[in-house]
Amino acid sequence: MTRPPHAVVVPHPSSGNINPALQLAKLLHHHGVYITFVNTEHNHRVMETTEGAAALLGCQGFRYEAIPDGLVEADRHAVDYDLRLSAATSQRWAEPFKGLLLRLDSTPGVPPVTCVLPTSLMSFALDVARELGLPSMVLWACSAASLTAHMRLRELKERGYVPLKDERCLTNGHLSRTLIGWIPGMPPISLGDVCSFVRTTDPDDFGLRFSMVEANGCTKAGALILNTFDDLEAEVLTALRAEYPRIYTVGPLGSLLKHHLPTKDDDASGTASGLSLWKQDNECLAWLDTQQPGSVVYANFGSLTVLSIDQLAEFAWGLAASGRPFLWSIRDNLVPGVGAGLSSLPAEFVAATAGRCCLTTWCPQDQVLGHPAVGCFLTHNGWNSTCESLAAGVPMVCWPGFADQYTNCKYACEVWGVGLRLDDEVRREQVASHVRHVMKAEEMRESVAGWKVKAEVATAPGGVSWENLRSMVRELGPVNAEA
Repeated sequence: MTRPPHAVVVPHPSSGNINPALQLAKLLHHHGVYITFVNTEHNHRVMETTEGAAALLGCQGFRYEAIPDGLVEADRHAVDYDLRLSAATSQRWAEPFKGLLLRLDSTPGVPPVTCVLPTSLMSFALDVARELGLPSMVLWACSAASLTAHMRLRELKERGYVPLKDERCLTNGHLSRTLIGWIPGMPPISLGDVCSFVRTTDPDDFGLRFSMVEANGCTKAGALILNTFDDLEAEVLTALRAEYPRIYTVGPLGSLLKHHLPTKDDDASGTASGLSLWKQDNECLAWLDTQQPGSVVYANFGSLTVLSIDQLAEFAWGLAASGRPFLWSIRDNLVPGVGAGLSSLPAEFVAATAGRCCLTTWCPQDQVLGHPAVGCFLTHNGWNSTCESLAAGVPMVCWPGFADQYTNCKYACEVWGVGLRLDDEVRREQVASHVRHVMKAEEMRESVAGWKVKAEVATAPGGVSWENLRSMVRELGPVNAEA
């Protein structure tokens, strides 16, 4: 009897990587690939306390493993937690991960490992795979445009664009005035929209160096997997494929997963929304049921964004002044050092908006964006959020702040015509006016509706993303790729 291929999926231990990696793992498992999904011990314990606990039990041919993340407890509460986590993965994970791969190969009832599949920011796993003689693929969990831009960071440094000459460049318009027009497949893009890590005067800045290494490290894999679809990023994908021909576009992964596993009953490896690091509030869906179609503003700044008390207040009063009902997801750590995020809101704001707002700490975003009541998304433009908004046909008010979010915002607002960008400095008047504009802008609504249709076509049976997934499965080994 032929043993199935066995892919070890190892995502960077952040929500933005865990969820698309899990979606891809579910799709591969559905097609007959044996999956080992690797969490950190810390995240594994956290997920056991959320609704993802049942998923962690796994099912036949889908197992979960955990390794240490290399952090001390104080690191988890630091302002630069994300960078400390990335430093730990790149410097301390190789040996534990190698040990896990060797252990899996000697575990009874588990087929031999045939592919190592990390996400972006985990290129050390590709080095381990090469050392052990194992094939590899890598999931770049962001857009094709952001990959291309990150791959040019080294050249930006060589040409003298980064690091910045002095601190004044951060505030005098230099980042927006300086245009980069030579990145293949991309329209001219401001230096500030390449990524957040160009905002440094330090030649040894960890975020800048790490991004350079990791983006180019993806090319060490046997194939690149991108959570995008061909129509969405046609020009930049053509340029990427000229350099790296083995690219599989399989996005939006959430849409592709729904076509393969349309009901939760079929989804034996976990919930449709993924493995959450926060307990989700499903009661907000009942509140949405009471609202008029297309009337609600949904606001969520993702898993990493942090706000000051003043920024939180400006967003709050801006939403209030928009005159629209709104659903706002406020993480407990959205405002660092203050405690529970919801308690950080001005008391008079809560009183003033009673009856037309729903406040929650976390929610099932894919279901919220897919709800007919939602007509606008106030977002940080993380790639998962951007993809989900496009797939749901919901236009965006954009406030990027980290990593690839600036590039995603550039494309949403200037290339795809589905968003309106807020200034870096949050002002309630602009929040309110942008929300009102996006809720009424017919041209923007028509544009996002068109992208929704194209995403649906790409992920439906016979679509480009659907067929690319099947091709990818065939490359992994002899399984049933006809599902």
